[in-house]
Amino acid sequence: MQHTFRSIATAALMALSFSSALAQSHEATIRKNLSERIPQIPKIEEITATPLAGIYELRLSTNEIYYSDAAGNYLIQGNLIDTKSKRNLTEEREAKLSAIDFNALPLKDAITLVHGNGKRKLAVFEDPNCGYCKRFERDLAKVDNVTVYLFLLPVLGPGSVEKSRNVWCAKDPGTTWVNLMQKDTPAPAAQCNTAAIDRNLEFARKYKITGTPTLIAQDGTRVPGAIDSAKIERLLADASK
Repeated sequence: MQHTFRSIATAALMALSFSSALAQSHEATIRKNLSERIPQIPKIEEITATPLAGIYELRLSTNEIYYSDAAGNYLIQGNLIDTKSKRNLTEEREAKLSAIDFNALPLKDAITLVHGNGKRKLAVFEDPNCGYCKRFERDLAKVDNVTVYLFLLPVLGPGSVEKSRNVWCAKDPGTTWVNLMQKDTPAPAAQCNTAAIDRNLEFARKYKITGTPTLIAQDGTRVPGAIDSAKIERLLADASK
């Protein structure tokens, strides 16, 4: 009996080793063929098997997701959907890749606004000249019991840089920001050290935050674009699970 168990274990290890070697062989083939045939493709950072037999996920250096057969003869762009569980596997993977550790956020470089008891937390990257940001701010005002960390991200030209400086350097940056975005009250001219805004821009470049508003929930979920108050509430609820 002991010999039988040992034989089964040995066979399982051999099968696992063979499977690993085969996967490595497929990965090498995919990398070689795609780099030769599509030299302009961004660097392939990771290749993993998908639940679909013979199809591999390619994660590029741009965090884009593509799919390929084992030989790299076909490159597939699009969503991989599990019809049994009704899950979009591509969207789930992209959300995981774009997540930002909330603890990694440089909160000292943000303007802190507290709604109600401030128990929940949300970080937002915004440009003062962004129309979508103004719409988002009006919806955010309806959400209670949340602490909002506002990172000024002036990406829409010199006017955005000037307005961001005036907000950051104001005696009460939080109130100045709210008045600017919700009431169209211009921020009075002000001067101070704006190195924090420069660091925000560098952080955005590092984590590929390319548009405003961009929201970061406490669980790291990243949401690009303006969402309404109901979706903000859902985002906060999901992040606290």
